[in-house]
Amino acid sequence: MHRMEKSLLTTDEGGEYRLLDSGREEKLERFGTRILARPDPQALWEKRLPESEWKKADAWYERRGREGKWHVKKDLPQKWPIAFGGLTFLVRPTSFKHVGLFPEQRSNWEWTTELVRGAGRPLSILNLFAYTGGATMAAAKAGAAVTHVDASKTANAWARENAAVSGLSDKPIRWITEDVMVYLRREKKRGVRYDGITMDPPAFGHGPKDELWKIEQDFLKLMTLCRELLSERPLFMLLSGYAAGYSSLMFVNNLSPFQERFGGAVEHGELAIRESGAERMLPCGIFARWSTPS
Repeated sequence: MHRMEKSLLTTDEGGEYRLLDSGREEKLERFGTRILARPDPQALWEKRLPESEWKKADAWYERRGREGKWHVKKDLPQKWPIAFGGLTFLVRPTSFKHVGLFPEQRSNWEWTTELVRGAGRPLSILNLFAYTGGATMAAAKAGAAVTHVDASKTANAWARENAAVSGLSDKPIRWITEDVMVYLRREKKRGVRYDGITMDPPAFGHGPKDELWKIEQDFLKLMTLCRELLSERPLFMLLSGYAAGYSSLMFVNNLSPFQERFGGAVEHGELAIRESGAERMLPCGIFARWSTPS
């Protein structure tokens, strides 16, 4: 019987980030010295803190259709750096409510770091739907050569800035602006192989040439390509996501063929952030990860 564990990966206080409160489909967060309030559909409970604390936010996000608007106090900079998870991130509020940092991923970055450092050999890692580069930086800082792939030119520029302020500009990172499926098919033809793959696929998206991504249509094709791109001695595969309605068992069922072929262990479950000074946790998505002994 293959080993499989279910876990709740929790991000507690650390660095310059804090989840101060949540409730009524909102969350209140501190990024360095700045406080932001923004929507979160998972927070279907009452707030702990009084409204007077929420009104101290330096900016708050109002949803308007597909995009929205930040209401900003005059002294809020366009972007600012914070230290988190042993890295530095430039926080920048966007029209889609994201700010470029996903604190719930810290446990996955630490897991990747431990695997890379313990491998004792050169590794080539592929990060797909890589956005602002947290997983890329963690693997590169640990000593791996990383290929960072995202369809957004803006996101890749942001990730490169994060790597620069984290002191990782000299690390072997390839920055690729390309549709993920297009890029993987090209890598397959080239015969390129990777020792580890990490990804955070969205439910829906577009490539730089308006290529369409729908997780229900394209995810199985993506996993087939990933199987074909793994090296003869693969180390890990890490999947995470926030698509409503999907279970981490969906990811597990896609990782089972890797476990059957190469052995190792699969872990899956939820990602969450613990509120500062409280036991309550905010659910932030699902994950599944498979690894082999180094």
